[in-house]
Amino acid sequence: MKPYAIPLNEIRREHVVINSKFIATLSPVFSPEEARLFISRIKKEFADASHNVSAYIIGGGNTVTDFCSDDGEPAGTAGKPALAVLRGSGLGDAAVVVTRYFGGTLLGTGGLVKAYTESTQLVVNAVGRGRRVAVNVATVAIPYNLLERVRLMVKRNQGEVLGEDFAADITMTLQCPVESFDGFQDELQQLSAGKIKAEVIESAEKIVQMI
Repeated sequence: MKPYAIPLNEIRREHVVINSKFIATLSPVFSPEEARLFISRIKKEFADASHNVSAYIIGGGNTVTDFCSDDGEPAGTAGKPALAVLRGSGLGDAAVVVTRYFGGTLLGTGGLVKAYTESTQLVVNAVGRGRRVAVNVATVAIPYNLLERVRLMVKRNQGEVLGEDFAADITMTLQCPVESFDGFQDELQQLSAGKIKAEVIESAEKIVQMI
């Protein structure tokens, strides 16, 4: 599957159109069940709203599960525009709820499409983006005199120090992208004349910010 961007966090933006207030909330979700729970939570939060229009897309690229709901707005004027924005954004694993408080003036079908499109674009454009990265979590025992150099090696290989246990030696727990882990191991071997090697204790996925 082609890599795709994922929202880093839940965000919210407001948009007023001819006295109607639109509140768009976007969140990362990783299954239809998680998306439905998010939508239910927002609907409960804004239970007094005129409409809570929702859309989500799970997965990315050509392999996706998606959904949209007009939630009482005229068919095709709300959920579909929101979903279209998600599809065109490059994001996957994302859900949005656009809450509307009716302001007393009908917007017409074109006005509704525009309002829901713009509201969804506000959160899509503002959210931080991440990507899935396969990582190895590993431990390594190092002497005190090499601590700072190993810390720099972890950073240089796009890794992160998760913990350090100070005893006779220092046991470092670190996380490093799989794609750069072999390079980190090679540097360890060179630094220690082949005496130090990191032991992988877990492989997992992490979402890291896209630069």
